[in-house]
Amino acid sequence: MSSPVSAKAAVSPDPESLLSFHWDTVPPASKQRRHAEQFFLRQSPKILYSSSTFRDVPRGKVPEVTFLGRSNVGKSSLLNSLMGKNICHTSRNPGRTRTMNFFAVGGEDEEGNPGRLTVLDMPGYGHKSRAEWGEEIMKYLVGRRQLSRAFVLIDTMHGLKRSDEALLQALRENAVSHQVVLSKADRLLFPNNRKASKLLLERHAEVLRQKVGSIRSYLDAMDIHGPKALGEILACSTTASLERGKFLGINNLRWSILAATGLHEVRRQPPAVTSTLVSLTPKPAPGDVRF
Repeated sequence: MSSPVSAKAAVSPDPESLLSFHWDTVPPASKQRRHAEQFFLRQSPKILYSSSTFRDVPRGKVPEVTFLGRSNVGKSSLLNSLMGKNICHTSRNPGRTRTMNFFAVGGEDEEGNPGRLTVLDMPGYGHKSRAEWGEEIMKYLVGRRQLSRAFVLIDTMHGLKRSDEALLQALRENAVSHQVVLSKADRLLFPNNRKASKLLLERHAEVLRQKVGSIRSYLDAMDIHGPKALGEILACSTTASLERGKFLGINNLRWSILAATGLHEVRRQPPAVTSTLVSLTPKPAPGDVRF
């Protein structure tokens, strides 16, 4: 029986490889991570619009990715690190994000769109959440044709909770492309607020690998008809870095987003609008999902 996660992370001298686990995909090379970093940082992100209901969301012309997670999972902080700007409001109090917030990333494209990619920050679910938020989130996930992938944030220390499992089941049932990302990995890798170092990272890498293996086992055992989560789990930190200004795991995540949206290669010709769509076939109506 094969190992639940790739063994490459244990032998690679590259610290970033210790934070990414692949069994359906290939880890990005350092050159690809640099490309992803440049894509996200070449232009400052812009706030496009916010909406509390799916029906009021304007039609998009570029690929979109969305981030989902329990309240206080560190979603807004991660998005700020991802986009290179404190553009999402962060708070110690859970449930601060109350609307669907859309951000333009990557600079203006050839057709004059304000960004080549749209990143969406969703309200958190669980503590201090509201039932109507879950209903609107599911409407977006099921009905948004521009959606390339949903990234589900899981707290590295706490692992999967029932609300996380309910969301993962709903995504699979409704054939929504999705991937798991572990947030706040620094709390596991550098406990007691210790300064980040390659030595500590390597010392605690096995514990992280076991956490990922447990989540993969749950995903593989899920007895639900529909496409599984992407065979790739990434761990990130928004506070720990081994290089100035480069938070651990963020460039891995940036590359995964570009790969999901088809933006991982420089295009010489403007792409057709339909090339960015995941599917033109209507998805099934959302079920009665409660977060």
